Amino acid sequence: MPFIAFIFGLFFPRLLILALYFFTDWFQGVYGGVIIPIIGFCIAPFTLLWYAAVMNHFGGHWSAIPIIGLIVAASLDMGIIGKASKKD
Repeated sequence: MPFIAFIFGLFFPRLLILALYFFTDWFQGVYGGVIIPIIGFCIAPFTLLWYAAVMNHFGGHWSAIPIIGLIVAASLDMGIIGKASKKD
């Protein structure tokens, strides 16, 4: 099931965020308020998901794998990686 959610999140990150928010307690206690998740939903959905994954699965410890994942997620959000980086 996590692999299916991962694949779904690559193509539809905002829908995955909504599904996780409404049907699980995955974001509970990760963020202190509602402003950061709303901004993350609108601007940086991959980074929002990765930060929540680090808090839930890595216990909030920022070692090499979580930092590399954060760089990849932020790059996807900024368009450095993916379709937005290609100029026609």
